[in-house]
Amino acid sequence: MYQIGDKVVYPMQGAGTIVDIEKKELLGTVKEFYILQMPIANIRISIPVDHIDKIGIRPVMSSEDGERVMEILREETTEMSENWSQRYRENLEYLKTGDPFEMANIVRNLQVRDMEKGLSTSEKKMLARTKKMLISELIIVGSLTVEEAATLIDDAISFEESEDIGE
Repeated sequence: MYQIGDKVVYPMQGAGTIVDIEKKELLGTVKEFYILQMPIANIRISIPVDHIDKIGIRPVMSSEDGERVMEILREETTEMSENWSQRYRENLEYLKTGDPFEMANIVRNLQVRDMEKGLSTSEKKMLARTKKMLISELIIVGSLTVEEAATLIDDAISFEESEDIGE
């Protein structure tokens, strides 16, 4: 059970801080909800306490995991399907896990592909959403601003590109 002040990740939404635990009546049944404050867009999300395992709520990554995410962003891209719809489906499955390492792979691979060949509209939306989720977690782990986290990601990915150019 999480407490007020805990920092957690809500897969497909991003990271936030539990700012309250409320009881609400729904269809005659009283249920407990975590109120999650998201650092991006300053929104609050209600999450039913009895569904956190099914939803996949997890604690934010450690600072060591944050370092590993940055290493992944600097690595070479991994092989992806040439078919955009197949690529999209595969990436969506990885994204649903809420795993920060998978999110880093998706952001790196799609951002590099976008620079080299371009992306479909759906993939551009996925890149933006995944990057936003990764940024939200980096903000919390590293006490960063949105701009600082976005710059860290972009610099890590372009670091790989500039190395390739010099070879």
